[in-house]
Amino acid sequence: MTENPSMRHFDTHPARMPANTRLYGRRVLLRPLVPPDFEAWSEVRHRNHDWLTVWEPQRLAHLPDPTYVRDAFVSRCSQRDRERQNGVAYAYGLFVDGDFAGEVNLNTVHRGAFMSATIGYWIDELHAGCSYIPEGVVVLMRHSFEDLGLHRLEICIVPRNHNSRRVMDKLAIREEGVSLRFLEIDGVWEDHVRYAITAEEWEQRRDALARQWL
Repeated sequence: MTENPSMRHFDTHPARMPANTRLYGRRVLLRPLVPPDFEAWSEVRHRNHDWLTVWEPQRLAHLPDPTYVRDAFVSRCSQRDRERQNGVAYAYGLFVDGDFAGEVNLNTVHRGAFMSATIGYWIDELHAGCSYIPEGVVVLMRHSFEDLGLHRLEICIVPRNHNSRRVMDKLAIREEGVSLRFLEIDGVWEDHVRYAITAEEWEQRRDALARQWL
C-alpha cells in the first residue's frame, strides 16, 4: 500500500502536516498518536519496560510518567502536535493489523542550510524480528524526502544496540562513524554510531527500497 495521495498537498508550507496524516507501507500504518491510544500505548510500554528503557534517555523524576498517567500521555500528544505544527518534529505510532506496535519518529528537524533531521524508532518485543521497523523507516524516509523536502536523514545508535543496528543493516544505510559520548542514555553519556542517507541517495535507491518494503 502507499500513502494517501491527498497527503502530498498542503495549504502553505510542507512542514504543516495535517493532524490526521496517515502513512502506509506494505504492512504497517504510521499515524500521530492521540489521547484514545493511551491504553494500548501504556500496555505496550509497561510490558516492554526492561526491553526499551536501557536504550532511552532517563525520564526526569519530577515529571509524571505517561506510561501510567493518562494526563501525562495526553500532554505528550499535545506536545507532539505542536512540534508537528511548528515543523520541528513528526512523531508517528506504528500500527500492525490495527494494533499499536511501536513508534517511528522524525526528530530535530532543521531547515535552512541544513534541511536535515534524525530518525528514532522502537518496537514492541512481541513484534521484533518481523521487519516492521525497517518498513516503517522506509515509509518515513519517503515522507521526509518527498513530502517534507528534507535533504539528509541521520540515525544514531548506541554501538552495542545490535537490534537497532540490524535495521540499518537490512536497509543498507551508510555508516558515517562514531560520535563519542553523544547522548545521555539511561543515565550514561553513550557513544553513538551515526548512519545517514541523503536525498541524492534516496533518489538512486527509491525504486529498489519501495519494491522490497512498500
